Amino acid sequence: MDPVIIVGAGPVGLTLALALARQDVPSVVLDEGPGKDEPRPARTVVLREDTAALMERLSGVPLSEAGCHWAGWRSLRRKQVMREVTFDDVEPAPLHIAQHELTGALRAACAEERLVKVSVDSRLDTVEQEPSGVTAHTRGPSGTWWRGSHLVGCDGPRSTVRKLLDIRFPGRTAVERHAVAALRTELPWEDEALLHRMPPWRTSGPSAGEVTGRPLPDGVWRLDWLLPPGKELVTPELLVARIRETLAGWTGGPTPPYELLDTGVHTVHHRLARRWRVGRVFLAGDAAHLLGALGTQGLDEGLRDADNLAWKLALAWHHGPHEALLDSYQAERRAVVAARLRAADQALPLVRGGGGLRAVVPGSARGHDALLTDGHLGRGTLGAPGAYATSPLAPRHLEAEVPVDTAPGAPVADVRVTAEDGSFVGLRDRLGRGALLVVLIAPGTGVWERRHWVGAGLMPRLAAAVAALPHPAELLVAEGYPGAAAHTVLLVRPDGHLVTALNGVRPADLYAAAEATLGGPAKTEAGAGAR
Repeated sequence: MDPVIIVGAGPVGLTLALALARQDVPSVVLDEGPGKDEPRPARTVVLREDTAALMERLSGVPLSEAGCHWAGWRSLRRKQVMREVTFDDVEPAPLHIAQHELTGALRAACAEERLVKVSVDSRLDTVEQEPSGVTAHTRGPSGTWWRGSHLVGCDGPRSTVRKLLDIRFPGRTAVERHAVAALRTELPWEDEALLHRMPPWRTSGPSAGEVTGRPLPDGVWRLDWLLPPGKELVTPELLVARIRETLAGWTGGPTPPYELLDTGVHTVHHRLARRWRVGRVFLAGDAAHLLGALGTQGLDEGLRDADNLAWKLALAWHHGPHEALLDSYQAERRAVVAARLRAADQALPLVRGGGGLRAVVPGSARGHDALLTDGHLGRGTLGAPGAYATSPLAPRHLEAEVPVDTAPGAPVADVRVTAEDGSFVGLRDRLGRGALLVVLIAPGTGVWERRHWVGAGLMPRLAAAVAALPHPAELLVAEGYPGAAAHTVLLVRPDGHLVTALNGVRPADLYAAAEATLGGPAKTEAGAGAR
């Protein structure tokens, strides 16, 4: 069968290629560039802990060596510390990494993967599709025709795929602008990120009303200054003045020594594509959405797009048309990103609206700080990963369903489980292989070897129920799970979102939930995918 064509060799496209390869699906990545990325220390990304774990599983590289897991976070307003967060097992630290380092790790993994072919200097100019597949043409030194089962546009804000499909991309332009500098220096907060609003030294004008400092390895920091609305020109002289006054203000003395590594202006747009699927062609990442105001991280959402789409494409590639499952990609991911965009648009007038509201509402400054902290740290309405509670794949009317601390459709907690080979692993380590996961909560099993209990109690009946499911599933056992009673059975999707929690072994409910997760019974439809 033909490979999946992926247009764009950024982090989202490379992640999708590796995720498909883990499920035995070949892909061709069309890279319009030369196959390497220019180092830009001022172009960095912040990934939630679970997204960073996904990147490490796919790349096989411990990204903490190239990036920085923050020790803590602090928010200041004028001279007052408004909020401090210390990261630990309960509050995992996000990962801050230069984008070229992340892309380089993914490129290296793709180069070692036999099911991934990267074609450099290949710029897309034509897409044609019919019931049996997709044909794409590229121009350039490697220009040729490519044949694929499906095509995914991961080609950024100016997506050629989106334009060829004539999909509208409405939204807001220049929602926020930031002057950015990457520099090497010593600051009082080792490995701690900070947000400083209304710093007392604001001598370089209104542009210095908010500054963010985020550490990277080897004493490097990325500093962002919020610019006022408009098109203020950021001259080198003005940027150096802001660097010097900010460093002096934070260290409480003369400007400490620093080495300027990179600069830029980061402009945030908010846009959402009207459609994310047209027949056998899909959009993902910045080709489908742009967000990033108030500290939210757009790349994190793009990587979740790839994780959501990969297992659905893999199932359709191996088992034939499954339209409801493929349709659910747009239904789930677009709804989550739309909710985050709405939350940011609603919060912007409050946070950026000046002092009028603060004069009327007591504590509003602290509330604004909480919103910004949520955006920067991937929490709350602005930053937390979305749940697919209203997904078309959600099962209905399960009599044995019980609540646990993870809501249906939300990402599962990474508890320790016993795998079928008797090894102890993290639950996340079993994700991304295309199989459903069935987890039995059985306190006490962790102190015994699997052979002592695998044939006792509920296990034989549950093993038989798992073997009868309409899709391959792996049976795991955990001593506990947040909010789950003993003998609770969890059904988890290949991308790590909880389908349901059942009270004991209920084969009929487990089968119904698994079937719903796959979009219902598979149907072979004439002309499927060419709608």
